[in-house]
Amino acid sequence: MLGYIWQYVYTSFLRYWLKWLIRQATGKCELQRICSECKPGATRTAKAEYSLRSSKSKVLRGALETSKDNLEQCVDQIMKEKNVKPQKDPQFKASLHICLLQITGYSSLYVSVEDLRKEVFSSDNPEHEAMLLKLWDLLMPSVKLESRITKQWGDIGFQGDDPKTDFRGMGLLGLINLVFFSENYTVEARQVLSHANHPKLGYSYAIVGINLTEMAYSLLKSGALKPHFYNTIQGTPELQHFHQLYCYLAYEFDKFWVAEEPESIMHFNQYREKFHTIVKTHLQEPDASLTLTVSSKN
Repeated sequence: MLGYIWQYVYTSFLRYWLKWLIRQATGKCELQRICSECKPGATRTAKAEYSLRSSKSKVLRGALETSKDNLEQCVDQIMKEKNVKPQKDPQFKASLHICLLQITGYSSLYVSVEDLRKEVFSSDNPEHEAMLLKLWDLLMPSVKLESRITKQWGDIGFQGDDPKTDFRGMGLLGLINLVFFSENYTVEARQVLSHANHPKLGYSYAIVGINLTEMAYSLLKSGALKPHFYNTIQGTPELQHFHQLYCYLAYEFDKFWVAEEPESIMHFNQYREKFHTIVKTHLQEPDASLTLTVSSKN
């Protein structure tokens, strides 16, 4: 209770006067100090985001919802609002612009990911069907699919004869991630599939892949992925960056699973949560970067 009271008093009263005193002493507003004292990346952008969100100014709070096309004008408005002179702080405008690209880009990325998650896989959609068949060809190039509905789908980790039923939870997003990994890291994806088909340590490749899509989605939705994207992308995070993050999870989870040597797939949820905790712990580090690094990219 005391913590909540202190937080309310600080944010409502003390913070404003503390910022005012520091500005009188340094001649710089809080955003200027953040941009000049913090190195580019998650530390700077996260502090800038908090400063904007906590501001009493509608101009500053509104910057968090500005479209990409209006960001430059938005930065000019902030500089005018805070009386920042370009000639006295020539780096501020560019630094704040990058912060806003990352902040607003993260929000836009979530909307794009959510749209794909809500899009239902349809057998009547030729593009959806082509993507599914492409996944098979990428993972099983030497094996011909006997028919669209077949038990063969189990060879790449689907539960039934028709994979469309497995995409219900994550929609088209789950399929796109599986294809992206298989297409951009073909050698690694086939290696992971071989591990998934191991007689003792095996797991359902596609089902686990869709489960990892859910993990990536939940991390994005909660804001936990902000440090990763703010550290790795000096601009607007886009869908391909989310798919790259999925590739990291797919590859690293397989390494984790093999190293842990679970007794059976029945313990999947236990190990899934352990891996989830490891990922979240990494994301709490200032220099967090969940980037898949392999010897050679396909």
